[in-house]
Amino acid sequence: MQTTKKTALVTSKAVDILLLIVLSTLWGASYTFIRVGVETIPPVTLIAARTLIAGLLLIVWMSVSGVAMPGSWVIWKRLFVQAFLNSVIPFTLIAWAEQYVEAGVATILNSTAPVFVFFVTWFLTKHEAVTTRKLVGVIAGLLGICLIIGFSALNGLGDQVLPQLAIVAATICYAGAAIYGRSFQGLSPLVPAAGSLIAGAIVLIPISLIFDRPWALQPSFNSTAALLLLSVFSTAIAFVIYFRLVQTLGSVGTTSQAYLRVPIGVAIGAIFLGESLSPTIWMGLGCVVIGVATMTIPARK
Repeated sequence: MQTTKKTALVTSKAVDILLLIVLSTLWGASYTFIRVGVETIPPVTLIAARTLIAGLLLIVWMSVSGVAMPGSWVIWKRLFVQAFLNSVIPFTLIAWAEQYVEAGVATILNSTAPVFVFFVTWFLTKHEAVTTRKLVGVIAGLLGICLIIGFSALNGLGDQVLPQLAIVAATICYAGAAIYGRSFQGLSPLVPAAGSLIAGAIVLIPISLIFDRPWALQPSFNSTAALLLLSVFSTAIAFVIYFRLVQTLGSVGTTSQAYLRVPIGVAIGAIFLGESLSPTIWMGLGCVVIGVATMTIPARK
């Protein structure tokens, strides 16, 4: 009986790690989709459309799956808070900042979410165990990102102060979202995913209509395709995975996907484009693997 339980636990953890890799890939791709999208679609309109399309897709998914959206106003208030933390504010800030910030600096700044989650959990919320093991993982992962991108990228810090601060603010929002997302424990991941996206769309669409006049826009084919890919894969599917992992891996473990995005991108380049990896990049990949492992895999008892 005990062996069966242990096997089930190992299998469940393996599924979580696999989903973490999938989530990292989907969100890693989102930066490319956003960069292409904002070429002919204003940032607020792009994000409004992103949240609306993804939210509606998940509503359909819920209907097919027989999952009901809660009617409680208490839950909807929490969904609106989650929407501001996980989509309305960070999506808009990143879409705007990506027009000005170099990719290397943006990647490093975006990878600091686990740091914020760790220290907020340690000093303020205390909603899950914060161990020295997890601290080592946070530091190792961030070091790995700097090694992969190159410390020279940090030379760009301060060149575009406001856009860089916008990315940091977005990252802090993501950290808060990972912590606040624990309040949906017990609900199907479809509920907070769909509900927070619809709530976000309710906030963003009026802003888009007032300031961007989207009916007068003429988006290119590439921007439209990027928007659809962003909505379906990097938002709808990614959000369902995200809320499941928040419940199973916890806040710190789930935000470790911020570290995985970079090595996944490097691996894709090496496999499909034949790009060579320097010793420094291999060291960085090793640090990221160690960091994510110590943040997500429980220590043996």
